[in-house]
Amino acid sequence: MKFISILALALVAILASCTSDKSLKYGDECSSDYLPILKEKRVALLSNHTGIVGNKIDVELKNGHLLPADSVALAGGRHILDVMLEEGVNVTAIFSPEHGFRGTADAGEHVGNDTDPKTGIPILSLYSPGSYRPSAESMAKFDALVVDIQDVGTRFYTYYITMKRLMEACAAEGKKVVIMDRPNPNGFFVDGPILDMSLKSGVGAIPIPVAHGMTLGELALMMNGEGWLADGLICDVDVIKCRNYTHAMREPLVFAPSPNLKEMAAIYAYPSTCYFEGTIVSLGRGTDKPFLIYGHPDMQDCDFVFTPRSISGAKNPPCLDQECHGVDLTSTDEFTGKVDFSYVIDAYNKLGGREDFFLRNGFFDLLTGDRSIKERIIAGATAEDLAASWKEDVAAFKALRAKYLLYPEN
Repeated sequence: MKFISILALALVAILASCTSDKSLKYGDECSSDYLPILKEKRVALLSNHTGIVGNKIDVELKNGHLLPADSVALAGGRHILDVMLEEGVNVTAIFSPEHGFRGTADAGEHVGNDTDPKTGIPILSLYSPGSYRPSAESMAKFDALVVDIQDVGTRFYTYYITMKRLMEACAAEGKKVVIMDRPNPNGFFVDGPILDMSLKSGVGAIPIPVAHGMTLGELALMMNGEGWLADGLICDVDVIKCRNYTHAMREPLVFAPSPNLKEMAAIYAYPSTCYFEGTIVSLGRGTDKPFLIYGHPDMQDCDFVFTPRSISGAKNPPCLDQECHGVDLTSTDEFTGKVDFSYVIDAYNKLGGREDFFLRNGFFDLLTGDRSIKERIIAGATAEDLAASWKEDVAAFKALRAKYLLYPEN
């Protein structure tokens, strides 16, 4: 009886400890939630170098710089692939998104099939010409798909689009999708123009604002609930929720989610500076400050100077080897919490409103998701004018979004 009493007290203590733990936990830390779902199933994994369980490692970040993808193995983190294998999960395939499974490829670079050298599990690319959807052979390799990847919360960041395509493939064949949810580093605000679906592309797939303020798990539920999957498909989705997370949190990342988002400041600036990709202006690819600087050889009245070089993750950046005159945003945090076109407008004016400012390939419109933005900038609109133009649309989206939120907003 004494032993039973001691055991009972120990169990009560353990339960009390679990319930009183208010620390943030990512979905992939909650193995008791996902292991029963995956039992006796062949499992495919959509992930990359960011799939470190709980985003926890044993190194200290310096000066706000995130660890590059090639340092993951040295940082002491445990990848979800290794954890699942240790737990006896039968992982039979890996899908890689843009930038590849190791996260080192350039934006849009061809990424082919490969094999994980540590486990021998085949890596099936989803970011190469003609293979944005998994083949029938790939789909035959698994019964359930696990998603564990770090998104940054913008409509033009492509990881959610990869997830959507796989959800559609799984829905068509009756396969389950399990999403290990992660905090959205830009999840504390909702802002920007809503995608005009006539501009649907590889950098915008669903009618949401530039900064949507949702996790991948919440987005998946919304895509199901609003009928945004192809052919009206409904995917069998289980979201393994984060614990003790709210959208008011600003959870810092550890690993750079892609080669040119090298620090948290760049992730916060990204919803406001990515549009330079659709212009003749360099946004710092080929330097150590991408998305935090902008410039061009012909820009006037600028004291800041930089020269883009060919480097890993930016092999052929805009304005390669040309001295650019521009602006350095690394000393300001004014862009956090909003979508701000003032930087694009500033560059447009400093280049004299030249006709070739916006690239003729239409990429600027694909990024903004709204053809009127470019037209209004040319006509002299201010950033405040533009922000006012999408205010009502954002309010309507937030009301719609509320149905799918898994976490409180404050």
